Amino acid sequence: MCTPSVTGFAEQALARADVEGKAVLEVGSRDVNGSVRPYVESLSPKSYVGVDIEAGPRVDEVVDSARLIERFGPESFDVVITTEMLEHVRDWRAVMANLKGVLRPGGLLLMTTRSIGFRYHAYPHDYWRYEAADMRTILSDLDMVILRSDPAEPGIFVLARKPIGERPRPQDVALHSIITGRRQMSVSDFEIRRFRAVHGTRRVLAPLWDRLPDKVRSTIKRRVLTY
Repeated sequence: MCTPSVTGFAEQALARADVEGKAVLEVGSRDVNGSVRPYVESLSPKSYVGVDIEAGPRVDEVVDSARLIERFGPESFDVVITTEMLEHVRDWRAVMANLKGVLRPGGLLLMTTRSIGFRYHAYPHDYWRYEAADMRTILSDLDMVILRSDPAEPGIFVLARKPIGERPRPQDVALHSIITGRRQMSVSDFEIRRFRAVHGTRRVLAPLWDRLPDKVRSTIKRRVLTY
């Protein structure tokens, strides 16, 4: 998925020298509302592979983002791109390890994702919000080149380079979960089921909410919509 600000960031962050003759992997490449692929391909990469969890426009292979190393092997790409995908994966640590793992030393990792304040948007799920401090910790084993906020909506843009030689493993971090509204290490099946039930109830009631008596609304808030 993409937005004008995301494509604009890719155009600012990646120059021809970064891409020309290089192997590029895009993770979460299905074109729903735009894509960085046309710009990146205009920079003449040696190869460009787009993967997603489902087939669709600009998807070359259906691959789970937590199994990239298994599919492509370690250190297989010079540039790894993922836009608007990270908030949608429940096990973000496994995905992040795979994004880093398929990247060659000296290669670039370009990522965009959503931050606190951005609405719930399931595609097909939505779990996490990332802040600048989170990215500094998560990517402390890479060299940060660009770290900035999305100027249009709550979100974070990142460009990082994988160093030559290993660095200490990053410290773990508790992310803000859109499911619970607080920072935590993971989300449980129960929390997910509860959130979906509450979210569905709110969506059904929204057109009728203002017409309900105050007493009924208070009861619903107390018994159903609070958690």
